[in-house]
Amino acid sequence: MIINHTAFFNGYRSAFGNIKQDMVTGIELLGRQMEADPEITDLRWAAYMLATVKHECANTWQPITERGNKAYCSKYEAGTAIGKRLGNTVMGDGWKYRGRGYVQITGRANYDKLSKALQLPADQNLVDYPDNALIPAVAYGIMSYGMRNGTFTGKKLHDYISGTTCDYKNARRIINGLDQCDLIKGYAEKFESILKASIS
Repeated sequence: MIINHTAFFNGYRSAFGNIKQDMVTGIELLGRQMEADPEITDLRWAAYMLATVKHECANTWQPITERGNKAYCSKYEAGTAIGKRLGNTVMGDGWKYRGRGYVQITGRANYDKLSKALQLPADQNLVDYPDNALIPAVAYGIMSYGMRNGTFTGKKLHDYISGTTCDYKNARRIINGLDQCDLIKGYAEKFESILKASIS
């Protein structure tokens, strides 16, 4: 998949309005990673991934850290229902393994699982160095692997976008139930049109 970046940004401005230079830089980097990803062979997968990043990263187009202070992240702590589900085992894990990246990876178990899936070297693993999830190449790897393999919720891209099936609304279940599913569906539909007009 090769993206004509001029055509893409013309389409983006038409669909979403003006765009700041730091957003352009972030989108270009994300686009290059998608172009180089041999697993992203369906344009609609790329469209849905872009829609997800637009929403999850609050339109910054940069990997971000989950908003909220330590008190907010206490809901993820070891001993809480959410913390147990996320594999947090010691006090402080809720804050240490709060959401990061393009898709807000959360919890010790997910940081560990994705370190292994991406085969990160020991001195770069996400358990010991959780801020590495903010490195764009790592954040992209987390998103691509996780969305394709059902790492986050058990649901994956192929479940909703394959062949003649394209269910952008329920594809939200890959990341976070049906939270803001209609908004993200609308983004995905726009990105699909933009990509169709800009891929050679």
